[in-house]
Amino acid sequence: MDRDEELLRGRVYGQDHDDPRPGPRPGRVYAELVGGPLDGLLLDVTDWTPGQRASGTALETELGRYGADGRSLYDPRPGGTPHFDWSGDAP
Repeated sequence: MDRDEELLRGRVYGQDHDDPRPGPRPGRVYAELVGGPLDGLLLDVTDWTPGQRASGTALETELGRYGADGRSLYDPRPGGTPHFDWSGDAP
């Protein structure tokens, strides 16, 4: 596992890598990101409406195909599981 992958494991998307508590917090709802450059990260969806959860998301990342200006696309897994599957990258 390279250093970038090591830093991402067990972390919540959007939290600073220097955060003394980088993991999930009690009382929050998370979806696990599966596949792609953000594989294994948790996405805080606590304040998302059911419609927002159903439509998926485009997350900023420097690790995808388009580098610093890119986004990785994640769609909710059918069946109501707490997973969002990678569907590609976008500029």
